Amino acid sequence: MGKLQGKAVVAQGGGPTAVINQSLVGAVLEARKYDHITHVYGARHGVRGIVEEDFLDLSQATTHNLEMVAHTPSSGLGSTRDKPDEEYCAKIFQVLRAHGVRYFYYAGGNDSADTCRIVNENANRAGYELRVIHIPKTIDNDLRVTDHCPGYGSAAKFVVSAFAGVNLDNAALPGVYIGIVMGRHAGFLTAASVFARKYPDDGPHLVYVPERVFDKEKFLAAVDRVYSKFGRCVIAVSEGIVDASGQPVILGLRGDTERDAHGNVQLSGSGALGDGLSDLIKEKLKIKRVRSDTFGYLQRSFLSVVSTADANEAREVGEKAVQYSVWNNVDGSVAIRRTGDYSVDYFLTELESVAKHTKHMPEEYLEGEADVSTAFKNYARPLIGNFPHYERIAAPVVDKILGK
Repeated sequence: MGKLQGKAVVAQGGGPTAVINQSLVGAVLEARKYDHITHVYGARHGVRGIVEEDFLDLSQATTHNLEMVAHTPSSGLGSTRDKPDEEYCAKIFQVLRAHGVRYFYYAGGNDSADTCRIVNENANRAGYELRVIHIPKTIDNDLRVTDHCPGYGSAAKFVVSAFAGVNLDNAALPGVYIGIVMGRHAGFLTAASVFARKYPDDGPHLVYVPERVFDKEKFLAAVDRVYSKFGRCVIAVSEGIVDASGQPVILGLRGDTERDAHGNVQLSGSGALGDGLSDLIKEKLKIKRVRSDTFGYLQRSFLSVVSTADANEAREVGEKAVQYSVWNNVDGSVAIRRTGDYSVDYFLTELESVAKHTKHMPEEYLEGEADVSTAFKNYARPLIGNFPHYERIAAPVVDKILGK
């Protein structure tokens, strides 16, 4: 069987990450090795760029330029929040066929995997040979099948660093602090905040994730207990926490919450959840110094906060995407399998197994109503890498003379 000859298109979708360009460059440089891949195009702003035929000819980009881009956060080609339906995907396929594209690589989350699935079905119905490979990416770490997702380790490292600094600030000027972390359906990113704990009284003292039902009264009781014990309280909260009815907590605190283009409650675009929880604590517990921050976009593409393992694996899933399409002549989604402590290998899973649906933190990773387990720490530690270090002053207390 001869090699499938034609062009390749690479695109990036969804929220950017600190390492998604490693996947982009890995795919581009690997594709440029094969003579039967005649050109490698980059679609600007994801699938929207394909529909609008907005391409860059990455065959002509210098290797040095691409390597520099690989170490740059965010999506080098630009991204999109477009969520293609059948009609949209039919247009994508029409453009790919018109340009003689035989290889399509799309880095993104579960919606991007679903786009790959539909485009692949279009090609199969038309009898047009098109290799379609989904390259995994998401800071939420919520793709099914794969052990973890490129982008998560670096975002988690930022969360650890942020909470370590916040904890020091809160210890110096005690009060209650609430940090709102990304994660609509899964709490992996928020859970990483526990690595900021070094000393027994370090925060975050409470961790709330979407996998646990959020109860206001229990929340207030927990804050009161921690505050009474330490004179302060640091809290990590996933933006997607839900109440007993399954509704986002933000709706019960701020009924006029905005919605995005897909009708989802806007979780990251404002400080509404943090403000609502802060007001609740002030009103019910009468604690005056209560502050909150919504980390928002800072988590995704923060310069110089990159996990080494994350960057390496992001590069390799891009390379493996091309290798699977060329060597094995198959379609699918690249997945990571943990093989040791710590090592990984890669395999290809069907697009249907990743498309649409999300993965949640397993029960074994949760502990009580506001914490995570050692099993989670063992899972996440190698993905994040080195943690920030800090020290406390170690000196004896001087005896009082007048205050005895």
